[in-house]
Amino acid sequence: TTQDEGLVAGIRGVEWDAVELPSQFMENWCYDKPTIDKMAIHYETGETIPAELWEKIKAAKNFRAGSMMLRQLQFAVTDLTLHSTFDPQGAKSGKKSVHDAYQEVAKTYQVTQPMEYDRFLCAFSHIFAGGYSAGYYSYKWAEVLSADAFAAFEEVGLENDDKVQETGRRFRDTVLSLGGGKDAGTVFKLFRGREPTPDALLRHSGLVSA
Repeated sequence: TTQDEGLVAGIRGVEWDAVELPSQFMENWCYDKPTIDKMAIHYETGETIPAELWEKIKAAKNFRAGSMMLRQLQFAVTDLTLHSTFDPQGAKSGKKSVHDAYQEVAKTYQVTQPMEYDRFLCAFSHIFAGGYSAGYYSYKWAEVLSADAFAAFEEVGLENDDKVQETGRRFRDTVLSLGGGKDAGTVFKLFRGREPTPDALLRHSGLVSA
């Protein structure tokens, strides 16, 4: 960090929907074969992961990626609905319960509708007891930010060590160094030079052509 004030150093003071950017960003390197070949080495033979197994790992990563994305979007929209437009007083008078709201959102985000007796919300502790009230969307938004950030390295060429180091220093001097000293949107633009887009996340998830 380059912040002198401890309350905004590191990840402190970083907005909730961007605080996971650095950690999720690092996960992208786990699917770069040259990077993994420097770490995943057989302790006896020194062999790296065989190409055939590596292809299986990559394929497994995106198995049902569309379904998983819909699931997270459904949870996020349900959370925002309950904490914005849902009327708890109306629920008390029998007009619309939280479960009705959940079913309504599911019409857009589920391929098959939940059973009438579905009471998933009773176990959705993230938004009722886990600190993510009106903030569950941050999981998916942090994925957008981290994928877009990693795309900056892809654009200069992951095999180009000089350019990767140059981009890495820019990432260090913005995302990692500024912490909560500047708002997350400004920090991202300082690194990327523009607003974030979901393009890289969709590509990494196998949902659009590479």
